[in-house]
Amino acid sequence: MFARLSTYEGSPVPAQGDLTANWDETLERVREVSGFRGVYYLVDRASGKAKSLTLWDDEQTMQAGEERTTRLREEIAKREGQRVVSVERFEVGFSHLEP
Repeated sequence: MFARLSTYEGSPVPAQGDLTANWDETLERVREVSGFRGVYYLVDRASGKAKSLTLWDDEQTMQAGEERTTRLREEIAKREGQRVVSVERFEVGFSHLEP
């Protein structure tokens, strides 16, 4: 499994702001990309910093969807009043998520 870690900066998120607004459409769009396995969206409300971690079957599928996910990442950042600071790619050494 491989992962893409994107870092964003922008306006602070209101303490009571809904982090899930508009995410149904976003998730639906990224699910259409072959090899997609999952996503985490991490936010520091006070600073406006955020990270998204997307998980992919393998390096080839992650790379194959690069153009499409780049466009999606830029659209989301603009919609959320953020800018993309960096995008990094990693192989997942191991993972565990409690049920």
